[in-house]
Amino acid sequence: MNDKAQQESYLIQGFMDAEIAGYQYKVDPYHVDFWNKAIAGTWEPNTYKILSHFLDKDKNYCDIGGWIGPTVLHASQVAKQVICFEPDPTAYRYLRWNIDLNKLKNVTSYSFALAEKMSISRMASHRGKPGDSMTSLLFDNEGSGVDVLTLQWEQFLEMSPVKEIDVMKIDIEGGEYQLMPSLKNYLQANKPVLYLSTHAPLLEKEQRKAKMQGLIDVLSLYKTCLDDNLQPIDINTLVSDDALDHFRSYVFMD
Repeated sequence: MNDKAQQESYLIQGFMDAEIAGYQYKVDPYHVDFWNKAIAGTWEPNTYKILSHFLDKDKNYCDIGGWIGPTVLHASQVAKQVICFEPDPTAYRYLRWNIDLNKLKNVTSYSFALAEKMSISRMASHRGKPGDSMTSLLFDNEGSGVDVLTLQWEQFLEMSPVKEIDVMKIDIEGGEYQLMPSLKNYLQANKPVLYLSTHAPLLEKEQRKAKMQGLIDVLSLYKTCLDDNLQPIDINTLVSDDALDHFRSYVFMD
């Protein structure tokens, strides 16, 4: 069966079967190319290893930037409770589809963004495609942007039934530079393991060092900084030329 015929068969049945990082799922049939990468282990293999390393059935996990759900699905298998956020309405439809296909009872999803203040904000993908993995509050492409609700983390916690977060993942395509300062008090008081993806190349070149230094100013409250191979590094690596010119991920923990 060729690729087109195979995708048509998935569309007819409403899902495709996928084994990803050792777990079996049903996943939406509209992202076959992506899911095949995940099945092959070529999409962010270190992310799955990090989640498996830090999560267990006694831990609550928070996924800020859930997209269509690859990390949410995995966390549902290894964590006690999962809460996730995806403000892009197109991506959120597929996220909910994938949660519902797998009948995940320990996952709660929210279709708003976490940010430094409560507002109605515009977001888009810099590639101009609604629902892709690069949708960000940094962008407002004419014709493809959408208005989304943003809330502060503390506002969310006041309403959330889950008060204790053990592991937090933040991957929001540059929105981290605005969000992180507003999380400082919470991180200081609670010290969840934080897995943070940084997106300096999405910024203007002259802004990058200052923005990354802003992350250091917040995250210096943690005793340990690791790279995505879980190797200890100096936190000041975040303002190295490599970090300013590439997408990099880090783990912060006490």
